[in-house]
Amino acid sequence: MTRLIVSADPMELVRQAAAWLESEITRAIAAQGSCGLGLAGGKTPEPVYRELALASSVDWTRVDVFFGDERSVPPDHPESNYHMVHLALLSRVAIPAGQVHRMEAERPDRDAAARDYECLLPSQLDVLLLGMGPDGHTASLFPGSAALDERHRLVVPVVGPKAPAERLTVTPPVIEAARTVAVIATGEDKAAMVARAIEGPLAPKAVPVQLALRGVWYLDQAAAGRLTGRS
Repeated sequence: MTRLIVSADPMELVRQAAAWLESEITRAIAAQGSCGLGLAGGKTPEPVYRELALASSVDWTRVDVFFGDERSVPPDHPESNYHMVHLALLSRVAIPAGQVHRMEAERPDRDAAARDYECLLPSQLDVLLLGMGPDGHTASLFPGSAALDERHRLVVPVVGPKAPAERLTVTPPVIEAARTVAVIATGEDKAAMVARAIEGPLAPKAVPVQLALRGVWYLDQAAAGRLTGRS
């Protein structure tokens, strides 16, 4: 069952999503001594990461950070998901450099980079934060992509619909295996797809973010504007 948290105040949404991350990371560390954390790129989660950096209860020496996808750009490029997460979060907390696992999507052999990255992934991510595009994509799993049919590989190279088009992305088994998942979506341009994802027929090949329907969804009122009912 999808759990919806809708906020009228943008900063309240940021605080709620960051508090969820803090709680789930801390819970994983308490249960097993460590946490495998998967993070989304894009603009929407950036303020959440800045807020999370202020969380006093997280022992970052026990966290391994992974990424849901990455564009084929250098790690200091403005379009790099790693670059955004580094500036917003990683540079602000005491996490050992060896526990930050960057997708090296800029490598010429992206298939080899994908295979190397899947060797780094744990069998289950403890906490996974995802975003959603207006077309319903999540990570770099775009509607109709062959990557949505992947059941064996955990990371694959893909070509997205807009530049930088070449990317690496986790595959559905990674999302499905994660112990706990959240989706964050804001803006009126996502309202139609949010409603289709949550209330429409189950068709993740057309609406990839439906892979995360079992998670907590953090929405602003604009993104939730076309929902007819709230779970």
